[in-house]
Parts: sequence; structure tokens; C-alpha cells
Amino acid sequence: MRYTADEIAKIVDGRLVGDNTVVSGGVYTDSREVTPESLYIARVGEHADGHDYLDSALERGAVAAIVMREDAGPQNLTKIVVKDATKALGLLAQAHLKKLREAGDIDVVGITGSVGKTTTKDLTAGILQAFAPTVAPVSSFNNEVGMPLTVLRADENTRYLVLEMGASGPGHLQYLSKIAPPDIAVELAVGRAHLGGFGSVPALAHAKAELVEGLAKGGTAILNRDDPHVRDMQSLAKGTVLFFSAAGKSDAEVRAVNVKLDDSSCATFDLEAGDVLKKVRLGLVGRHQVSNALAAISVCLTLGLDPQKIVDTLNSLRAQSPHRMNVTKTRGITVIDDSYNANPDSMKAGLEVLGKLGENAARRIAVLGVMLELGKSSASLHREVGRLADEARVDVLITVGQGAGPIGEPLLGKADVYHFESAEAAGAKLRDLVQTGDFVFLKGSNGSGVWKIADEFLA
Repeated sequence: MRYTADEIAKIVDGRLVGDNTVVSGGVYTDSREVTPESLYIARVGEHADGHDYLDSALERGAVAAIVMREDAGPQNLTKIVVKDATKALGLLAQAHLKKLREAGDIDVVGITGSVGKTTTKDLTAGILQAFAPTVAPVSSFNNEVGMPLTVLRADENTRYLVLEMGASGPGHLQYLSKIAPPDIAVELAVGRAHLGGFGSVPALAHAKAELVEGLAKGGTAILNRDDPHVRDMQSLAKGTVLFFSAAGKSDAEVRAVNVKLDDSSCATFDLEAGDVLKKVRLGLVGRHQVSNALAAISVCLTLGLDPQKIVDTLNSLRAQSPHRMNVTKTRGITVIDDSYNANPDSMKAGLEVLGKLGENAARRIAVLGVMLELGKSSASLHREVGRLADEARVDVLITVGQGAGPIGEPLLGKADVYHFESAEAAGAKLRDLVQTGDFVFLKGSNGSGVWKIADEFLA
């Protein structure tokens, strides 16, 4: 990107203090990532105040900074003073995308859902990159900070911009879709993630529908026909609607039939999409990946891309983002690492994989962290996960974090059950008891720290 400090100040409704320097590098909210000629945005977050790192940003090459306090940091750094740095980031991203759209062809894909967002984003971007320059988020950059930063990485050469859009409360997707109105909106599922922020599944569905309502003029809504809450979003779409179905429903334009799992629990299926009939062999673990793959295929078919190349590229893809159903064998132990985040629906999918892959294991060990933001239903939903762990024939259960204890209740007397408040203590127990031939499944909300156990165990 290339903007003068004065241009940025006008875009974000800020006040310029210092030289009208030119920003020709990237935009960063983490001073450790700053590169020469870039713009640093000093946000005030939950754990850190970006104004404390203005000196570091300058040392690393920032030529300007968006700040909320004029007196913070070095005086020789050009500053753009605003009331809210996070909103300024959004305004800058909104203006940048508008400029790119006016200058040439760029298609924006917005992806949301209670489960599968990151994997679908990775698959979609992985296919599109085989056709033209594509920009997609790093990891799960899907909130009011990460999504605008992804938009600002796009330039005049970008043909496809794939955005993951998350929501933990009403209005979040409305805000994100105003910054980047998608040409294609993908709705994966309405599950039970973040229920504490919504209150009920119908309220969650209403909030997820904000992405469909935010479609750019002439856009296409790609909806999961297998989820009744997503199916009903059809009435909100102003343009074209395309359904996909992992259950092979005949009224879906893109569907999978003859779904089978191989010995590695990877799915194969026949793709049916009008005249398109192709064999898909996924390199991702779990039956639930079929739905994610169909969503990615639907995006690419909507963009008019060659079906054979779409499928060939998809078949070559493997797990991209860390801690998402990555299966690793180490020291005679098979580790299924799906520890980035968790909700009741993704727990179910992961435990099904453990049950399938671990059929001949010495023991099935599940390390399950607390699922956060579930509100009043938290205890009952954790017990439900315990029943699923019982169905998966878990031999050893380690629960992690305050609120995770109810997971163990259905397994008492059936499996060895341990509970720890900290990931450190749980990890120590895992290392102490694991044996050659065991299958270990790790999953929990990001805040539970189960991902730290995975990092240590796989180091």
C-alpha cells in the first residue's frame, strides 16, 4: 500500500501531527512485526497498551503511527491522532478495499460459521492460489483487528481476497461486512460456540446471517443445506443463492455422495455439481471435512474456475493452520492435535475421529480443555462432551481448566479421569502416563491452554 500520512488522517478522521510522510510498507498492530516504511497502530488491548511500544515501532522502521494519545512515544515519529485506533484500522481497510475495487478486478470471499471457518479458508485460498494471486488471513485473523489487517495486505495484483469473519456477539459480522462487503458469503454452520455472547442458538443464527445481509451488490450467498438455520438464511440473500450438502441432498447444487473414510480417516466422495462429476480424495482427517471442502469447491465454481483443476488442487492440499486436526506420530504415539479452539460441535467431530483412528490403539487418551463462552448451558454442554468421549471409548480423560470438570462425570468408573486447573499440570500428567501405542487427542478453547500442551508434547 502507498498512502501519505495526510491521506490516512483524512480516511480515519484523525489529526496529523508531524511530517506528511509516505507509508509504502505494511500496517501492523504488533511492534515486533513492523517493517520499514510501515504504519503502526497503537491499540489498547486487554493485556497491552500499544502506545508503550511506539519507540520499538520507530526503531523497526515505522514512518507513522495511529495513536490515541499525542504525547505518547517519540516526538520525531509522525502521528495520526484518533479517538479509537481499532475503528481507525477498520476505516483504513474499508477505504483501501474500495480503492482496489475501483482500480481493477478483485473478488472478496467472506467465510463464517461456528465451526470450520479456518479450514474452509485454508482450502479456499489453497485452491484459488493455483489460479491467481490470492490473499488470505494468517491463522485465524477473523475479528475487528485481524480481518482489516488481512484486507490491508491486498494490493493491485490481488485477484482473490479470502476473509475469515468471526463473531462473538450481535453486530460483529455487520461491522466486518461493512469494512469488506463480500462478493461471495459462505455460511458453514450455526453451532453452539460463543453462546454466552448470544444467549440462544436462534440469536446466534440471526447474528451469523449478518454476513449474508452484508453481501456486495450482485453477490452470491453459499449456504450449507444440511444446517436448517443456515438454509433459512436464503430469504435474506439479495442475490444468487447456492446450496452445498455433505449429506448429498438432491436440492443442493453442490453435493457429496458415496462418502467413505479410508484407514487414515480421510474422506473420499463423488462430487456432483450440475454437469460436474468428479472424485475427491481429501488429505484432511475427519468426515466433517467434507462439508468444508464442498464450501471451498462452491466458491471456486461460483467464480467460474475450471472444475478439474479445482478438484486436483483440493486433493493435493493438507492441513495448513496449526492445531487443527493435525495427526502426528512421535515416539510410538499418535497425536491428534485439534487444540486451537473448541465448542460442543467441534468436540463431537474430533472425538469421532479419535474413535475411528484409535480403533486398534493401546489406549485412547483425550485431553479436553474447557469450552469458554457457553453461558448458562456450560455445565450441561460439558457433560454432553463427556458422553461423546464415552461413545468414543476413551480410556484416559484429562480435563483442563475451571468449568471442564463436568466432562469427566459420564466417564467415572469407565475410564481413568483426571482434572487440572492449569495446562502445565495437565501436560505433566500426560507426559507421565502416556505409553507407546497410545492415541492422544488434544482439544479445548484457546484460553484453556491445551494448545500449549500440544506444542510441548510435539516439540
